[in-house]
Amino acid sequence: MKKILVAIFTCLAFQTIAQDGTIYPLETPKEPNAIPLNTGLVKDQPAPETWFRQWGDPMARNISSATLTPFFPEKGKANGSVVIVAPGGGYRWLSMGNEGWEVAEALAKKGITAFVLKYRLFPTPEKLEDFTAWMNRPRPAPVKTDSAAKNTNPMAQMDLSNQLQDAEAAYAMIVKNAAAWGVDTKRIGMIGFSAGAGLTMHATLNSQTMKLAFIGPIYGGMGAVKVPKDAPPMFSAIASDDFLFNAQFGVIDSWFKAGRPVEFHLYQNGGHGFGLGNPNRTSNKWFDAFIHWLDVNKFLVAAKAE
Repeated sequence: MKKILVAIFTCLAFQTIAQDGTIYPLETPKEPNAIPLNTGLVKDQPAPETWFRQWGDPMARNISSATLTPFFPEKGKANGSVVIVAPGGGYRWLSMGNEGWEVAEALAKKGITAFVLKYRLFPTPEKLEDFTAWMNRPRPAPVKTDSAAKNTNPMAQMDLSNQLQDAEAAYAMIVKNAAAWGVDTKRIGMIGFSAGAGLTMHATLNSQTMKLAFIGPIYGGMGAVKVPKDAPPMFSAIASDDFLFNAQFGVIDSWFKAGRPVEFHLYQNGGHGFGLGNPNRTSNKWFDAFIHWLDVNKFLVAAKAE
């Protein structure tokens, strides 16, 4: 199979767009290189997949058919490592630009073959105005918990069967095409943001088919978990002013007590959903730290020439 070159940004990146929190309609972009995962459709999905913009970023909702979009390094730059990128959005939408394509493009520039996973979501109202009203609904303040508490993030209680199946199908597709895509099946990792971090953790704790070499849950739930004996090394980052932090260190403590490699970055500020970084925030350097962590742990060792 020939390597797939990604051109998604050509129809999105140069538009003049508002940078505020208002939700704007967006024409569904062409994704010519998105590979169907054929994991089935969402049951009782009342509305078709649609897109919108918020904070200037393209986002998708009512995803009923999962896909995988590859971002390959420039010729001669690939080191063999792979990262599956899982955007966030509370399992109701996906921040495809901020937490998907942009991250994958940055990884590819470092010689890492990246794949953006557009996984299936729970349904949202078909009309954008109804979805906007749902998004703007009042929310209760987070409850304070101690660091050893179980995960109090309500997303942790969701049935993620579809999402896990999508992640497993993405992993299997990468393994199947490893030779054609020039990747090392022993260096397949997964990184996720917010709900995508939750999916990354869910796959790590529950999948019987994914053997991830490393994981990077970024601003995900921080509650304690039961760590498998063979859990992969973990890089985690979150800002102290993120509502999901809530003074919890449970997942970090769990990894540490299980004797598994863990690196944790708690940033002074950055809020939630900072992606590769917002201006004038200390969390802006997390990606550099992640790449350094991968390098020190020998995940970026150049693939040997055949």
